[in-house]
Amino acid sequence: MTTTLAAGPAPVVAASDTGTDPRRRRARLRERTAQWLFLVPAIGYVLVFFGYPIVKNLVMGSQDYTVRTFVSGEAPWVGLDNYVEVVSSSLFRTTVLNTALFTIGSIVGQFVIGLLFALFFQRRFPLGNVLRSLLLLPWLLPMIAGTAVWKWILDQDGGILNEALGTVGIAPVHWLTSPDVALVAVIMVNVWVGIPFNMTLLYSGLQNIPDELYEAGALDGATGGKAFRHITWPNLRPVVSVVLVLGVIYTLKVLDIILGLTGGGPANATQTLATDSYRRSFQEFSFGTGAAVSNILIVVSLVFAVVYLRANRRAVDE
Repeated sequence: MTTTLAAGPAPVVAASDTGTDPRRRRARLRERTAQWLFLVPAIGYVLVFFGYPIVKNLVMGSQDYTVRTFVSGEAPWVGLDNYVEVVSSSLFRTTVLNTALFTIGSIVGQFVIGLLFALFFQRRFPLGNVLRSLLLLPWLLPMIAGTAVWKWILDQDGGILNEALGTVGIAPVHWLTSPDVALVAVIMVNVWVGIPFNMTLLYSGLQNIPDELYEAGALDGATGGKAFRHITWPNLRPVVSVVLVLGVIYTLKVLDIILGLTGGGPANATQTLATDSYRRSFQEFSFGTGAAVSNILIVVSLVFAVVYLRANRRAVDE
């Protein structure tokens, strides 16, 4: 025996539930329009002040763009010739090596000293906040002023550093005029500039580690170095990734410190990709090859920017 169910009347669906209500559609359209209007200034700002310079630089890298271009308005298209000239020059290998050494030396120095300061200031003691604020001074000083002070400190004749070394019997060092030492001096100054950035971010990361973890670890015997290894470092690792990648991106672009101290010399001992781009563009007025070097630097920075975005996303997820 079979039972047949009688089909009832079809359910009535209101027009407003299906999104076909004209009033609701107009309200939704107005809402989306308002959202885009709020985004327009930001999009315009990015396109004008970030997008246009990058696109212009990419185009200049494939043009014979010189001083004559400002008069005639002509910049013949040369394709990859500028890149070939840059890469095949005898200076390119030196600039790449100096950029790598400058970046690695600066990042290692900034991070290690910044981490030590962050761990030191994690402990509470009188005037701790004042001392921590004083370490931010390199950030507050105009870079050219800080560079001028360091140029006086590192002066081989009357510099305070050589005077201090002389008191312990060490001969004066030609910090800024010797090809063997100049890069070390420039790295030293850049480390001084980067310590506040590293210390601030790492200190903030340390503040987010719950005290309960250290208390529980102490019960299991994890104190001192063991606490750092098993509690501090694993919890600080997401911040460390962001600090290192941002530090690399910033250091790759450093120009003012090197120009202020050595100008890329002596004998190109401190010439990096950034200073080489400046030299070609504003000293030799070969804007095409200067833009080509800048584009190479942009690609390198872009790689680390992608790494930063992935590290930042991982830090948010964790």
